[in-house]
Amino acid sequence: MRTRATIAIAALLLGALSACSSSDDAPAARDDGTPSAEPTVSVPAEHEGDDLEAAVAVYTAAYFAGDADTAYAMLSARCAEKVTKDAYAGVLRQAKTDYGPDHLASEVRADVSGEKGLATYKVEGLPKFDRAKQPWALEGDAWKYDAC
Repeated sequence: MRTRATIAIAALLLGALSACSSSDDAPAARDDGTPSAEPTVSVPAEHEGDDLEAAVAVYTAAYFAGDADTAYAMLSARCAEKVTKDAYAGVLRQAKTDYGPDHLASEVRADVSGEKGLATYKVEGLPKFDRAKQPWALEGDAWKYDAC
């Protein structure tokens, strides 16, 4: 139950972070009703990896909870081509059996450069799953696990 709540909270945080924008910077409309320019959102440097950090938290929680729907959906297109959803679900079931569901990502740090990101984090209670510079890819508007 705690894991599902954590996944739900992390998903909500991820959604909230990606929905943030400022209406104060909206371009003025021209007389014909069309905007004069597309708005741009500038993310302060100290928050550039926030969405990736949230994605890491959601993916890690889903992985150890055996939530194949969530975890598989978070694979990059490149990784999803290498494994079927059923095979991946089997890996997650085994991880949940072997380690239990309550292993969250902690001390998550993200280094983002354009559509590529590197995540460094610890997995609570399972140091052998701690990761350094794990590759992630921005596909559309979502970060996807790309360490296949």
